[in-house]
Amino acid sequence: MDIVLHDVAPSDGERAVIDALLGPPGTSWEGATDSVSIDRGAHVAKGGHAARDQRHLLLPALHAVQARAGWISPGALDYICRRLTIPPAEAHGVATFYALFSLQPQPPVVAHVCTDVACLAGGAPALCSELEQRVGPPGAHRGNGNAIWLESPCLGLCERAPATLITVAGEEPREDSLAPAAADELTAVMAGGEVPQPPPPAVPQAGQSESGLRLLRRIGHADPGSLDSYRSHGGYGALRAAFDLGPAGVLREVADAKLLGRGGAAFPTARKWEAVARNPRRPHFLVCNADESEPGTFKDRVILEQDPFAVIEAMTVAGFTTGCERGYLYLRGEYPVAWDRLVEAIVQARTRGYLGQGILGTECNFDIELRKGAGAYICGEETALFNSIEGYRGEPRNKPPFPVDSGLFRRPTVVNNVETLINVLDIVVQGGLSYAEIGTSASTGTRLFCLSGRVAKPGLYEAPMGISLRELLMMAGGVLDGRPLRTVLLGGAAGRFMTPDELDVELSFEATREAGTTMGSGVVMVVDDSVDLPAILRRIAAFFRDESCGQCVPCRVGTVRQEESLARLANGRPRGSVADEHALLDEITATMRDASICGLGQTAADAIESALVKLNVFSDGR
Repeated sequence: MDIVLHDVAPSDGERAVIDALLGPPGTSWEGATDSVSIDRGAHVAKGGHAARDQRHLLLPALHAVQARAGWISPGALDYICRRLTIPPAEAHGVATFYALFSLQPQPPVVAHVCTDVACLAGGAPALCSELEQRVGPPGAHRGNGNAIWLESPCLGLCERAPATLITVAGEEPREDSLAPAAADELTAVMAGGEVPQPPPPAVPQAGQSESGLRLLRRIGHADPGSLDSYRSHGGYGALRAAFDLGPAGVLREVADAKLLGRGGAAFPTARKWEAVARNPRRPHFLVCNADESEPGTFKDRVILEQDPFAVIEAMTVAGFTTGCERGYLYLRGEYPVAWDRLVEAIVQARTRGYLGQGILGTECNFDIELRKGAGAYICGEETALFNSIEGYRGEPRNKPPFPVDSGLFRRPTVVNNVETLINVLDIVVQGGLSYAEIGTSASTGTRLFCLSGRVAKPGLYEAPMGISLRELLMMAGGVLDGRPLRTVLLGGAAGRFMTPDELDVELSFEATREAGTTMGSGVVMVVDDSVDLPAILRRIAAFFRDESCGQCVPCRVGTVRQEESLARLANGRPRGSVADEHALLDEITATMRDASICGLGQTAADAIESALVKLNVFSDGR
């Protein structure tokens, strides 16, 4: 990519969507035909600092062009660079970082077919085989050329495998999910047919009076599109209670609750909030990390689709408590329903005085800005997410400094995921000590678990911390069709496999840590004797190879070498003996774990290592 702009113009449609986002250009440098603010003698465009301050709009601008044209043309990219005064090479680096952006022409209709672990166990290979026969190979179409299909990493629809995401570019772009997907339905949609209505949310406990639901209690009862319905089911009681308690009182209740983060690291929430609240540097920012891209995870999607006002209220409570006047909700790009519902919910909350200046007549000022990811697993790492929002490649930063001191825009930042935040609502209303009575002494409250794979009743479940893995599987009806259980993937692709003899492990942070595993993002993927487990391991290896940001050598090289080693074992052609290949994998694992800059590389071998050791996969070279 050249470092200079080219004499190539965007199309009228591309220019229109960029100007709709950024406003009309003010100078000839930016593309205006009648410049009033350019010094022709010095050839210097004024206002460059103001334009560069808008760099955080780079990702939204790329999204706008992709949705309008189906790809990002050189003319559109150059126009964005002019408008935001971004060097072309940098913008090209950002655009090529994300899987949902294309810098090559492609048809307006693209069907993204998930081939990740849950869908691999749930029918994706058969679906892809049928598509190849009917439509052609990935990226090609033997018919009208207006639609193609592509293989995709996890789409967060694991309970409805196999899953697809259909994007349609144009003047009225749209995105639709089709899951579970059948070849007949998908080919009809690709030909211009209507997308069938999605099934109701898979929350098997909904409506059960004895279920004791807390985080999921409104699902199936409250209308997710109505603020009044949310309020009639207890909504915004927590915000009023927080105003009564004051910031110090809320911090005390969260500390008494002993709430630990639900994103995998299990960091004490109160400690993080207090560090930002006491930081004298201003402004403070709040970030809700809704970029759940861990294969097998869909809990945030269900909450955001079915109870969006709860997330908005929880963010407002967190902002009030920590002195943040602006929050960013970063949603993964493959969640179109959640995006639409959040947009509408934020508009309603702002209109009714629950967001903005002087919320509910108090001195609390807080508002939320939505940001959409574009297909990058690494952006689930908090500092990579900050870079993405700011308009840079989603590469993790070195720590320290930590986000509480230098986070988004290098300011003190609170970052929590969706599940962590919505736990705060009950804590504020019922009290921290009452909340701490649920679960175990060290892992309090309830936890959301995403059950998928070969399980009788897949879906999102809520259970007190400390429930056993066996009890959780029984809640979900056990293995599908009563087949023999081979293993359970706990925690997602970055988690570990559990054997049938380990089902009595307690699902709490301390117990799983003692057992040498992790709850991670709450993934519980069931694998029976019909699943091709070696194919699952190779897909995990391919996933981490693709999703490595490439910033550090241990991860960039290690994930490739790991995949190559598994391929040799699967093909019965180990380098030397099988034992030699396993020894090589051990070295790769140790290097990535000890020297990678972030959690992606540090955990990229965990699931594979556990399968090789516990389940004897590839023990005979196959």
